[in-house]
Amino acid sequence: MPRLTVATQTLRLAEPFRITGYVFETADVLVATLDDGTHRGRGEAAGVYYLGDDLAHMRAQIESARAAIEAGATRDALRTILPPGGARNAIDAASWELEAARAGRPVWQLAGLEPPRALLTTLTVPADTPAAMAAKARGYAGARSIKVKLTGELDLDLDRVTAIRAARPDVWLGVDGNQGFARADLPRLIEGLVACGVALLEQPLPRGADAELEGLASPIPIAGDESLLSLADVAGAVGRFDVVNIKLDKCGGLTEGLLMARAARDLGLGVMVGTMVGTSLATAPGFVLGQLADLVDLDGPTFLAQDHSPGVSYADGTLFAGADVWGGGA
Repeated sequence: MPRLTVATQTLRLAEPFRITGYVFETADVLVATLDDGTHRGRGEAAGVYYLGDDLAHMRAQIESARAAIEAGATRDALRTILPPGGARNAIDAASWELEAARAGRPVWQLAGLEPPRALLTTLTVPADTPAAMAAKARGYAGARSIKVKLTGELDLDLDRVTAIRAARPDVWLGVDGNQGFARADLPRLIEGLVACGVALLEQPLPRGADAELEGLASPIPIAGDESLLSLADVAGAVGRFDVVNIKLDKCGGLTEGLLMARAARDLGLGVMVGTMVGTSLATAPGFVLGQLADLVDLDGPTFLAQDHSPGVSYADGTLFAGADVWGGGA
């Protein structure tokens, strides 16, 4: 049976990261390791900051389930032992990697997927002045897809998007409202985004206000993030959202994420894979899930002053996680 160890780490960001209501300069992560004496598995989680899912909360949940985890609980069993969130994500990822090591087969193969391909990923421009954001977008010279963080300040946000589009007329462009807008803002917001060729509007309204999106005629697809945490929320997205943004810290890991992606497809919804800020160890399971996605937003390690080595690679606007990063089955 595996022995569970839990460690925590504070990651330093290369520069402050601003979204609606928050400015981040560091990111705290929890790393769970399952080791049976011959093979090991690792999983990293940042939790869900807007739900109070911090290090103390994640550690307490893991300790409450330690006996079951060390008794060899399966990944399916973890979905009943632990609720969705960072704690389950860390243990789920460690379980996948341990299983892959024992089987001598990579995680993607255990998940029934095709050999992984490099994924086009967005690179994120945090909220700042329009000029600073345009400069940041220009600095992503190899990017082919950019996501813009907005703050709910309508005039300023439209100026931000206009400046970025002028700086980068060549890229796919999406925006993330991070719950910052009111329903009354949306017609003008959407009109301005259409004029800038924006292709996705993510989470414009606060979590809990989703019903206000019913009947909204938007030529831009709307993605749900904070409103869609786990598999239980996917069915409710119909008629409100066009795209489900799956984050492993929200839903509790790759096991649930795969279920969410397939459920979204069955309902005619698009699939997006996102991430909290984290190292390549947190990004690699999302890369596996990203093989099933229409849109990929897995740039978490790019915000760090220092990432793990070996780490995921970014080239020509794409992301690739090699077998040496996580879950390779060696």
